[in-house]
Amino acid sequence: MTSLTESEARDFLEIVEARHQVASTIFCSQFETQGWYEKIGEDTLADAILDRIIHDSYNILIDGEMSMKERHGIKY
Repeated sequence: MTSLTESEARDFLEIVEARHQVASTIFCSQFETQGWYEKIGEDTLADAILDRIIHDSYNILIDGEMSMKERHGIKY
């Protein structure tokens, strides 16, 4: 919900870098990918992170009027 601190962005880059082209990684976000740059915050780190994530990825958008809980009848 808030932008990453510089320390969090560096940690995130280390994780992404370690897994890049070595293992699959799934990212789930309530923000569209166009908004990720702003949420990462630090420009240089955002460039490095998104360069490794976006170019070799599949983007699956799940949306709809009903939540998954409503759709499957799950009670709160």
